[in-house]
Amino acid sequence: MKGIFTALMCAFDEQGNIHEKGLRQLVRHNIDVSKVDGLYVNGSTGENFLISTEDKKRIFEIVKDEAGDQVKLIAQVGALNIDEAVELAKYATDLGYDSLSAVTPFYYKFDFEEVKDYYNTIINSVDNTMIIYSIPALTGVNMSLEQFGELFENEKIIGVKFTAPDFYLLERLRHAYPEKLIYSGFDEMLLSAAVLNVDGAIGSTFNVNGARARSIFELAQEGKIEEAREIQKVTNDLISGILANGLYQTIKEMLKTQGVEAGVCRKPMKQLSADNVKVAQDLAATFLTK
Repeated sequence: MKGIFTALMCAFDEQGNIHEKGLRQLVRHNIDVSKVDGLYVNGSTGENFLISTEDKKRIFEIVKDEAGDQVKLIAQVGALNIDEAVELAKYATDLGYDSLSAVTPFYYKFDFEEVKDYYNTIINSVDNTMIIYSIPALTGVNMSLEQFGELFENEKIIGVKFTAPDFYLLERLRHAYPEKLIYSGFDEMLLSAAVLNVDGAIGSTFNVNGARARSIFELAQEGKIEEAREIQKVTNDLISGILANGLYQTIKEMLKTQGVEAGVCRKPMKQLSADNVKVAQDLAATFLTK
């Protein structure tokens, strides 16, 4: 369960329906071209919080059918409706997903005991493991070292997707819990996390930049920091261009230049203008090779 995991996108048609052919192409591109170690399915990058429970199940099913056992699969099942989260956890487990993940419950200001009960309720309902998805900038949920430790007391909670710029907390987590899996969640900070000996990374831009992510991670492990820094610089040039143009929409347009029918984003996300599409194509021409 270590290495580079793509936070998988989902292809949708103009009506917002799952574009199955495109989704299968996304899976194949990440496995065959980017050669990632695994896929993180139905996370933020997959527009998870914009789709129905049945669509989430269908995505889990298609990805598992296409990927088989070629790479490790992590199913993000977190939801404000805990009954939905448990239902999805059971569904993904039955499909054979290698682990589950769940974003911390958000919107309402849950206290830590409520957060802890949420995770234990989900993972104790299935015969599987759980990776916490911590992204405080979007959820407003900040957890301390001691609180992570309380969650880790459940042996089925095996790690965390750490999407935060708090490298002090990251180092403390790594030191305190060497047996737990820690994944970096900020693509633009991969090198900084890698030198702290994280176990891998889960990223949106790996859909188009997986090979560079692997190079950064492996070079850092080998102590070749200057070489890794140069690749991180190129990566961040790419990320800056993507963020300025529209994150998910731009990645999808870049994938189209690689022959992947990545579709469009679901509303209320807007579609790119003709000028923005051109920017995405130029980014692909500059940073990607077929």
